[in-house]
Amino acid sequence: MYSSEADIELADFAPHLIEWQRTHGRHDLPWQRSRDPYRIWLSEIMLQQTRVSTVIPYYLRFLKRFPNIHELASASIDDVMALWSGLGYYARARNLYQCAQRIVQQYGGAFPKTIEQLVLLPGIGRSTAAAISAFAFGVCSPILDGNVKRVLARMFGIDGFPGGKQVETAMWNLAESLLPTASKKPHNICSCDSALVEPIVAYTQGLMDLGATLCVRSNPNCDCCPFMHVCVAHLTGRQCELPVARPKKAMPTRQTVLLILRSANWVLLEKRASSGIWGGLWSLPNAPDVDKLAARAAQLSGTPVALTPLAPLTHTFTHFRLEIEIRLAQLSDELRATVSNVYADTTAWVQLDAIGEYGLPAPVRKILDMLS
Repeated sequence: MYSSEADIELADFAPHLIEWQRTHGRHDLPWQRSRDPYRIWLSEIMLQQTRVSTVIPYYLRFLKRFPNIHELASASIDDVMALWSGLGYYARARNLYQCAQRIVQQYGGAFPKTIEQLVLLPGIGRSTAAAISAFAFGVCSPILDGNVKRVLARMFGIDGFPGGKQVETAMWNLAESLLPTASKKPHNICSCDSALVEPIVAYTQGLMDLGATLCVRSNPNCDCCPFMHVCVAHLTGRQCELPVARPKKAMPTRQTVLLILRSANWVLLEKRASSGIWGGLWSLPNAPDVDKLAARAAQLSGTPVALTPLAPLTHTFTHFRLEIEIRLAQLSDELRATVSNVYADTTAWVQLDAIGEYGLPAPVRKILDMLS
C-alpha cells in the first residue's frame, strides 16, 4: 500500500516529529493552555473542516458565553446556533449541544475518559475521540483527520483516495504503527503529570501542526519539513498528486426562492426544522419557486402582497450548489401588527439591527446586511 523507501525511518518517525513540534510547532493556540476536556472538545469540534484562524474568534466567544459544559447544556439551542452562525457545517453545533446535554445527564458533567465511551457521543468520531483523549488524559491512540491523511499519503507514497474504505483502513493501521513507543499502552488513563503524557501530546499536536503549517494542500513548504529526506512525495515529485483527490462528480445544483417580508425596520424570520439544510437556524421563508413563494407570502401576511425581485446569489455547499432567488414584500406597520402572532411558534419579527442575536445561515446574513 505504501512505498518501502521510507521504511528505514519508520521507528524514528515519532521521536523526530516530537522533537520538531517542541521546537517549531504551535504552542500559543488558546485551547493549548489547558488540559480541560471541555475546552479541548470544543476546539476539536470547531476545527472539523475549518481553519484555525477562522475558529479562534468563535472559540473565544463560546467560552465567554459558555465557560463550562453545564452552562452549554442548560442554554437554549437558539443561543448556541446564534454563536455558531457563520462557522458553517451546522450539524456540528446541533451535535455539540446534544453532546453537552448527554454528558451532563449521563456523566454528571465529567467527560468520559475512554475512546470507547467518547465515540458513542454525538459528533465525536474515532479521530476526534483520540485527540480529546490524548490532549486531556494522555491516552495513546492514533488520529486520522484530513491533515494527517495528507501527511501520511505524501510521506509514505500512499495511492488511492483516502476516503475509500480500503485506503482509510490502511492509513489507520499505519497511524497506529507510528505512535511513540514510550507512550503505547492500553487505552486507559494516566495522570496529566506523568512522563508518558508529554510525548503523546507533542506527537499528536505535531501531526496536526505538520499538516496545517508545512504539508499544506497547495504549495507545501517541503524545504522546512523535518522529513524532507524520506518523504516519498518529495523524493518523487508527487506533492501535487498526493493525496489522491476524491473521484470527481458533477456538482448538482438546487434552486430556492427566499422571501424578505419587511415592515419598516422589521423583517420576518422563520425557524427551520432541526435537520436538513441550515437545520435549527433562523432563515427567511422559502419556497421551491416564485408561485409557491407568492402563496406563502400571502399566507404569512394574511393578504396577497406584491413581490419585488432582488439580485440573486449562489451559495456553494460541500456537495451541491444552491441558486437563490430573492423576493421582497413590504407590509405596513398596521398589517404587521395584525399578523405578528399568527405563527409565533415558528416565526419572529426581528429588527434589522438585532439580527446578530439569531443564528442565521451565512447567505441569509449577507442578504439582510444589505438591507440595513
